[in-house]
Amino acid sequence: MNTVRIVIAGTHSGVGKTTLATGIMAAFHRRGLRVQGFKVGPDFIDPTFHQAATGRPSHNLDGWMLSRETNLDIFAHAMADADIAVIEGVMGLFDGKGASSLAGPLSGTTAEMAIWLDAAVVLVLDAAAMAGSAAAIVHGFDTLEPELRLLAVICNKVASDKHYGYLRDAIAARCRPALLGYLPRDASFAIPERHLGLHLAQEALTDDRLGRLAEWIESHLDLDRLLELSARVKSPVTPPAAPARKPERAHIGIARDAAFCFYYHDNLELLRALGANLIEFSPLADRALPPDLDGIYLGGGYPELHAEALWANVPMREAISGFAADGAPVYAECGGFMYLMEAVVDVEGRSWPMAGIFPTRARMQKRLAKLGYIEVENCEAEGWLAPGECARGHEFRYSVSDPMPERIRRVYKEPAEGYRIGSVFGSYVHLHFLSCPNFAERFVSDCAGRRVGNKT
Repeated sequence: MNTVRIVIAGTHSGVGKTTLATGIMAAFHRRGLRVQGFKVGPDFIDPTFHQAATGRPSHNLDGWMLSRETNLDIFAHAMADADIAVIEGVMGLFDGKGASSLAGPLSGTTAEMAIWLDAAVVLVLDAAAMAGSAAAIVHGFDTLEPELRLLAVICNKVASDKHYGYLRDAIAARCRPALLGYLPRDASFAIPERHLGLHLAQEALTDDRLGRLAEWIESHLDLDRLLELSARVKSPVTPPAAPARKPERAHIGIARDAAFCFYYHDNLELLRALGANLIEFSPLADRALPPDLDGIYLGGGYPELHAEALWANVPMREAISGFAADGAPVYAECGGFMYLMEAVVDVEGRSWPMAGIFPTRARMQKRLAKLGYIEVENCEAEGWLAPGECARGHEFRYSVSDPMPERIRRVYKEPAEGYRIGSVFGSYVHLHFLSCPNFAERFVSDCAGRRVGNKT
């Protein structure tokens, strides 16, 4: 059964992929299957819904940030003890970094990942206000890329049984993929959104709501037929030998709470494999850092939504600034970078003092400031990237920072923003460490060096 691979793809963004993927994962999990979730693309939020539905961490797969081999390794290791993979796509099936023209590569698209994984593709169609035209859309998606195995269709936002009858007759008459059923319009299952996307699963998905979602999916879709179709994939899933884990050599604090929650699971797993003992703490709730830390990793999230609480926790702000002043390695991304600035200024113009390490302020906007993939290259002789070395990541933010004083060392070549003060490195870029494992190795090594130095 561990060869079953299902990609939940959409005709475009907003068709209901996350709701459907989460509901299908939950329904299979309720049947006793070991379901492994994946998300195509750099999204941090959708994987929280997958984990809620399956009880297992969800992994990001990304054809632009990571090589084909790295993606297949991530997939194979995660599937080693699973029965079925459910992979939620990104945007529309053929949308991605390199797909502005279909004459070019499918880099970063759901279609590319489905081909790499030899996975069965289920197309989610927003069928509102549509009838016979649905057949043209399904036919086009099915025939555009010969290597793609688009095997089934789910119609979403259907008005009635009669409406579905029109859709079913049109698609069945002209299209090869099987229809698995439809989901009626039901606002109660809509996941609330805010400026960085959906609310996190722990905020929006109670156990009761997850159970009702699974029952809703079971009652409207032919999941047995879905398993039958996707089980035709015969490629074995054989994980490569895992590299030997290094002995524990550093204690690294991971900021983890409602303000700092954006981490790639495989980033943390790589740090552990390199000898890091990861110790979670909350800049919102904790009054002091965990004892015996050698470094800190401050991920992204929503510091702007919790600016007042972060400001009010003076002991933690002072503890982190003191930790950095003592020469300890600190790595901060996006929201974590904002926390290390002098202040966060909200959309009402209120200024909330933060840790004060970087002499600038983050200013929230009502409009998007940056969204997209980015490759960073080192521009200094020191750092966790070697001279000329590159790593890949993405940016998604509504904040901009005031100009950084020229005396502060820039560590990334423009246009990427990355700065260093002593042992502290901050950037708006969310890096995927597997795009350049040496970055993570040097970070852990610096933390380990501090640990050794403190013992001598």
